[in-house]
Amino acid sequence: AVAQTAEKFGGIDILINNASAVALGGVDTVPMRRIDLMHQINLRGTILAARTCLPHLKNGTNPHILTLCPPPSLDPKWYKGTLPYTLAKMGMSFATIGLAEDFREYGVAANALWPRTAIDTAAIRHELGGDTMIKHCRTTDIVADSAHAILTRDSKSCTGNFFLDDDVLAEEGVDDLGPYAIEQGQPLILDFYLDSGPDGSMDGYLKMPM
Repeated sequence: AVAQTAEKFGGIDILINNASAVALGGVDTVPMRRIDLMHQINLRGTILAARTCLPHLKNGTNPHILTLCPPPSLDPKWYKGTLPYTLAKMGMSFATIGLAEDFREYGVAANALWPRTAIDTAAIRHELGGDTMIKHCRTTDIVADSAHAILTRDSKSCTGNFFLDDDVLAEEGVDDLGPYAIEQGQPLILDFYLDSGPDGSMDGYLKMPM
């Protein structure tokens, strides 16, 4: 797929590691096949895509790798009851640290992006909470807009960062995030692995059910 993409478009400048599998629950409840699937897609997929795209990225224009994963954390509370999924996501986070260092000499950036709030995705609708959660989410546009802002930054100086979508947009001068809400006026759900809004408090936010 990578070879065909490079041939058709004349190269590869950007790799976005967006795909992830999710299965919430503890080691004693999540089937091993689901644990294997999460690690195959989340961590292995991130590394496989990066190493396969690297020869093309080295020759790219402002080359970036952007991985959708949270700021790395060793806080035990995030691992309790969700160890298989958390390991898979944090694996992507720690991989980002390594990719940034390994690829720095080539001028290939490796950064991470994570949404501050829950996003209206298939995972929310079918795996985590269903339609009752959707009104407390933001649209995928906020992630797309913040990703675009990151990917247009200088790859040689912008690498090894763990960005949150609303922080990125604030840096770009966006001060009204209201249009990204699924339903105006509803409190938003903080995404996994986050404790507060940009002001450091939980005011106006709900906790993600885990």
